[in-house]
Amino acid sequence: MYFHNYQPILVQNKLNLKQDINMKNKETMKDRKSSQLWSRSHISGEHARQTFSKLKIEAKRNVLKVLRSLKPIFSYLALKGIGLILFTLFFIMSANAQENVKQLQPISAKRPHVVQPNWKLVKVNTANIKTKYIGVPYSNVSKTQTLDIYLPNKGKGPFPVILAVHGGAFVWGNSFLRDDVGPQLEGVNRGYAVVSVNYRLSGEAPFPRAVNDVKAAVRFIKANAKKYNLNPNKIAAWGCSAGGNLVSMLGTTANVNNLNGDDTSNLKYSSRVQAVVDWYGPTDFLKFNKYFKEYGVKPLFGSNQTDNSFESWYIGQNIAKDPSFTEKANPETYIQTMNPKTAPYFFIEHGTKDQNVPTLESVHFAHQLEAKIGKNKVTLVLLKGEVHGGPKFRTPQNLNMVYQFLDKVLKNKE
Repeated sequence: MYFHNYQPILVQNKLNLKQDINMKNKETMKDRKSSQLWSRSHISGEHARQTFSKLKIEAKRNVLKVLRSLKPIFSYLALKGIGLILFTLFFIMSANAQENVKQLQPISAKRPHVVQPNWKLVKVNTANIKTKYIGVPYSNVSKTQTLDIYLPNKGKGPFPVILAVHGGAFVWGNSFLRDDVGPQLEGVNRGYAVVSVNYRLSGEAPFPRAVNDVKAAVRFIKANAKKYNLNPNKIAAWGCSAGGNLVSMLGTTANVNNLNGDDTSNLKYSSRVQAVVDWYGPTDFLKFNKYFKEYGVKPLFGSNQTDNSFESWYIGQNIAKDPSFTEKANPETYIQTMNPKTAPYFFIEHGTKDQNVPTLESVHFAHQLEAKIGKNKVTLVLLKGEVHGGPKFRTPQNLNMVYQFLDKVLKNKE
């Protein structure tokens, strides 16, 4: 029984064992396949990650290449933008700076006692000029602050400008004075616009108001250039006697900000001019007596270091009372502020027998200018035997010489 019963059990055990082995083998195969699948998927995922990483790096490289190629364009735009911003800021700051600078004021608010000579001032004839604007206000501080604009009968413009500044010892004169603005008005026949300016005389307001006014006139021309068909970058200032002093002040004080005075109009424009024609203008009032003596010429009005000299009326007190203030009306005082590159060209002319303004005033002024801005920018002509404002200045030959100078500077003609 024992063996009989054991045999089926054994067989059954063998069958069970075989089934277990088969099951284990199947599980093993299944696990192996799973392992292979996991391994393959792992390898496939790793490959994908590596491929993506490579593509990402390549994409970055391509982007960098594109950015590098665009760098010059970005740099240009950035510089242009920065430049525009800086220019705008500089423009605003310059205008504000000029407004905030403490301005030179008259030494005395009291008007000097000026006796107007009973002269008949001969008016210039402008009937042949078709396009003109008379009595145009360039400021609103005084009714005197007007100018007259004359345009050539021929040509389209914009025209180069001659700013005509009359003389009259700072005491009399106006924008119609024939002998003082007639030579400049010849410019309309030569392709120039002529702007003749009125400024406050010493009987209305002493120095520096006349200087303030001619500076304001230049700024007005630039601010309204388009309206009147003017070239704001081609301006010559031409004056005689007192006007010679004022145009010389324009020429030497372009970089000086305390001479705008009580006129704050158009301050975003400069009063810089490109050329100056100074006919027998005074410079250093305090050296009149010395220069007359050195040159052997007797002054027509005696010493100017008196309370009633034209120069003392202009300064607002005896010129010898405060020499440092008087020197502020001297164009030579500001020569060292000039930049040779931007300084205007000067044409200075004087008669050798001048009894009103010493000839040596112009000689020394020219020499000082030459030392600072160069001989090529300064022309000095002495008319032998000519007096103050004499007829030799207005001869066709002399006017041709002046206009050849202006054509060279303003029209680039040799």
